[in-house]
Amino acid sequence: MSMYEEIAAILHPTPDLEDFPEEVRSEAWTDILEARERTAFNLETAWDAHGDDAEPLLSALAGARRRREEAEAEIRRLVAYGREFTRPRPYKLADLAAAAGMSISGVRTAYDHAEVAAVQHATGLKPREWRAADPPNDGSDE
Repeated sequence: MSMYEEIAAILHPTPDLEDFPEEVRSEAWTDILEARERTAFNLETAWDAHGDDAEPLLSALAGARRRREEAEAEIRRLVAYGREFTRPRPYKLADLAAAAGMSISGVRTAYDHAEVAAVQHATGLKPREWRAADPPNDGSDE
């Protein structure tokens, strides 16, 4: 097994196929193998084309970090939605904390005006009256 294939196997681990209904196990396994092949090919191609700038393990780690950051941003937007946009009242901090794997105080401070604006832009909904003061205007955007 090449380094590319080893990294691909780590990125696309074999699930317990017993968790899948029998009629889709073969398809699930095929999907995993195809994902591994694509990943190994992409890692090797990038390494060949870009050398040290696309070192396979470091590239895979950077990709995982990027996905984590995207997931964290998604969680912040979902928490903002649950607290600022749901009617007739916001979700309880404890419920959001449990679902997000955060503390109650973490949920309370997880989002700010940027996430509220992103949710408003994505949904077209109007948020509740913001509980914190608007960020100060330093005059730089006038």
